[in-house]
Amino acid sequence: MPARSLTALFALLILILGGCSSPSGNVYTQDQAMRQMSVQFGVVEQVRDVLLEGRKSGVGTFTGGALGGLAGSNIGHGRGSIAGAIIGAVAGGIAGHAIEESATREAAQEITVRLDGGHLISIVQAGNERFQRGERVRILSGQGETRVSH
Repeated sequence: MPARSLTALFALLILILGGCSSPSGNVYTQDQAMRQMSVQFGVVEQVRDVLLEGRKSGVGTFTGGALGGLAGSNIGHGRGSIAGAIIGAVAGGIAGHAIEESATREAAQEITVRLDGGHLISIVQAGNERFQRGERVRILSGQGETRVSH
């Protein structure tokens, strides 16, 4: 397989994995629609920028291994092509794993909120909804998930 084709395939993999983002504070999954959630109110005490590690589903490892094995098998003939395929598969799997984790990593906020009752909670959430210290917010909880909302 030409190097140009491999580059195109890896670029496609990055685009596909980049589209697999996690829900944020203002995005709901289909399963979350029309479900009851409890609502509490509070004031933001502290906001800290954090990083959510990327996914490690195995898709990147598998795809990278397959592409690397194909590329490696085109090196030499006979025993060389088998060794090349094995080396290519291992190297491609390692690279694919790293690409998947890196492509799905995202910025988030750790939001510490003092609830109206005085209790202090902290929630980490991704997304483009930003919060500031002193801001009044809603805390939505249900189905094992909690999110902060304006």
